[in-house]
Amino acid sequence: MEQIHQGILPLTKFTGDERMLKNAAADFAESFIKPRVEEMDEKAKLDPDLMEEFFEMGLMGIEIPEQYQGAGGNFFMSILAIEEISKVDASAAVFMDVQNTLVNNAFLRWADEQIKQKYLPQLATQKVGAYCLSESDSGSDAFAMKTSATDEGDHYLLNGAKMWITNAAEAEIFIVFATLNPEAGYKGITAFIVERDFEGLSVSNKENKLGIRASSTCEVLLEDCKVPKENILGEPGKGYKVAMETLNEGRIGIGAQMVGIAQGALDAALAYTQERKQFGQAVSDFQGVRFQLAKMATDIETARLLVYNAARMKENDQPFTKEAAMAKYHSSEVAESVSSLAVDLFGGYGYVKEYPVEKFYRDSKIGKIYEGTSNMQLNTIAKLLLK
Repeated sequence: MEQIHQGILPLTKFTGDERMLKNAAADFAESFIKPRVEEMDEKAKLDPDLMEEFFEMGLMGIEIPEQYQGAGGNFFMSILAIEEISKVDASAAVFMDVQNTLVNNAFLRWADEQIKQKYLPQLATQKVGAYCLSESDSGSDAFAMKTSATDEGDHYLLNGAKMWITNAAEAEIFIVFATLNPEAGYKGITAFIVERDFEGLSVSNKENKLGIRASSTCEVLLEDCKVPKENILGEPGKGYKVAMETLNEGRIGIGAQMVGIAQGALDAALAYTQERKQFGQAVSDFQGVRFQLAKMATDIETARLLVYNAARMKENDQPFTKEAAMAKYHSSEVAESVSSLAVDLFGGYGYVKEYPVEKFYRDSKIGKIYEGTSNMQLNTIAKLLLK
């Protein structure tokens, strides 16, 4: 921990200096995440000490203003940090990605001042957040949700079940979407702030996943969960707007995660193909291999530029829904293709856990699924093109 204090902390010193933040995140990933990756993947659990280090580093509250004990950075800094950490471990990256691009962003954009003062310092310094939208029967059709909220005068009662919730095992603050009026359709959906110790909330066992195994993915159950009246995020009936606009930002974060995965796989392939000798020369000396490496690098750069462009548009208050969808769609395609080719370049060694590329390949698959499937991204892009 001394190395963090001397060489990396605090992130507040990097406010506005994106290059310094990028380098600090890379150093943190190499020094404190990389030694734990294999064990965390095998145990399917993030190291609790590492989670504390994320908070100490300031990575859990990058955009939260200093007045709420955050790092006082910007959205693009969050994207850079997600990318750098994903080069080492996508599970650790999505842990801080969800906190920053979904949970913190929702509070920053939609909470009133009283709610900000209560929850943002906790999210910046000690408490993990989770974003509870999906259900078993409402994945891509998110607003077909069945979780209900009943007005009981001085509080609400929430009933339902949320599926596939990232960070649920560690979270202490949940943003839960429920409908106050099923007959009103999406206009009845409302965002609620639910604390882990609220009566009626429980978290099920973690899913046993193909990739990003150390990241927890759980079902969140709400059984007459009692939520104070003031714990609405935004306004009653405006939850659909909170969800959609926050997810647009979250998709840029997933794009950054996929770029990081692809870059990590390419970096490993570049090193290995220069070390591995076949037929008396390095594998990288063969023209066919060189062409593959060049194409991988080019594909990654196109994905990175899409992600960065969407992030800059968001920062400059320009419409970015189409660009966010493009960034997520393309980067997830690139992450899967590049990591798969990296496995090929490693040959038999690429198929065993002693080498890192099989994990990059497993981790890449989720990019086409969560925070909007690839088909949903294509639908969004086409709809906006034809509008």
